[in-house]
Amino acid sequence: MIPAPFDYVAPSTVDEAVRALADAGEDAKVLAGGQSLLPVLRMRLAAPTTVVDLGKIGELKGVRDEGDAVVIGAMSTHYDVQRDPLVHDHALLLARATDTVADPQVRHRGTFGGSLAHADPAGDLLAPALALDAEMVIQGTGGRRTASAAEFFQDFFTTSLAPEDILVEVRIPKHTGWSAHYEKFNRVAQAWSMVAVAATVRAEGGTITEARIGLTNMASIPVRATAVEQALVGRSADAETIRAAAEHAAEGTSPTVDGNADVEYRQHLARVLTGRAVEAAMAG
Repeated sequence: MIPAPFDYVAPSTVDEAVRALADAGEDAKVLAGGQSLLPVLRMRLAAPTTVVDLGKIGELKGVRDEGDAVVIGAMSTHYDVQRDPLVHDHALLLARATDTVADPQVRHRGTFGGSLAHADPAGDLLAPALALDAEMVIQGTGGRRTASAAEFFQDFFTTSLAPEDILVEVRIPKHTGWSAHYEKFNRVAQAWSMVAVAATVRAEGGTITEARIGLTNMASIPVRATAVEQALVGRSADAETIRAAAEHAAEGTSPTVDGNADVEYRQHLARVLTGRAVEAAMAG
């Protein structure tokens, strides 16, 4: 199907992009990598009056070190994130999760910021961002502001971004030396997650000293499995302890029901996958 007609704008700076969105109003759409927006346009599930393409804004790309944080430009591709040594050294969980995103073609075109802004609860980068305590740097007509991942994700496909806002970059506090794993369950290869678990842990002398567990597709937004985290910290990193802690994974969750799974099955998956994810992380 052919998309409905729209005006196309390709600004070269963030300021220009914000002005273009403000001028176009609520019917404008931002084009990042296009892996989510273009199919929606072709199916005419959206009919924006204006599309603002961020592809020419160089300041939105790249990964850099800022002392206690790794900063990832919103227009950095999944491939950029997947291969960047700073991400591997200081935010390994994000690299592990990005390895599972779709296929190589999508990873070369899709963007880190675009995936977060799209806020699909089955998307594989939301839970890692939450688990790593990421901060979103947003620019709008009132200037720049920062939102935590917990503040940013608000509902199905809904974030704290206003119509004229642009996600500029994401700040990831360094988790240097932490182990990590992303355990994903889907029907077929490269499909969206039915359920997935983002686990990153720090251990000393065989004892887990810190743990961060994020759940994918267990609610309308990514959620932290805080009960699991609490059950792991200060305990020996043995299989029995991990399995017992993982039994708390579904507490407080409200997964949706669809053609893939009902609530009980998703909660079962959350418990099983959490155990696998933590064990794999500890195994290195």
